[in-house]
Amino acid sequence: MDEQSDKRSDKQSRVEVRLVSEDPEAARRVADALRLLFSGGEQRSYPAGVTGTGARLHLTLDASQAAGPLRSWLDTSRPSADRTHHGETGS
Repeated sequence: MDEQSDKRSDKQSRVEVRLVSEDPEAARRVADALRLLFSGGEQRSYPAGVTGTGARLHLTLDASQAAGPLRSWLDTSRPSADRTHHGETGS
């Protein structure tokens, strides 16, 4: 793979996550859990809610780089064939 393909692949596996909660600590706990599962970069935090005491967190995660126990689970749980349930569309 060339450098151009690597950059394109990196961009395609990046996921932007937005968490909004009236309870800033709850938003932080969810963000911490996501960072335990996926490699990630920066986190940005902004006030949220009517009173401005809540939290809106923006995370950038790399879905191609699973971390910790999720990595082994994803590696062993990938289906060898399409297992789309009736009424669902395959990806």
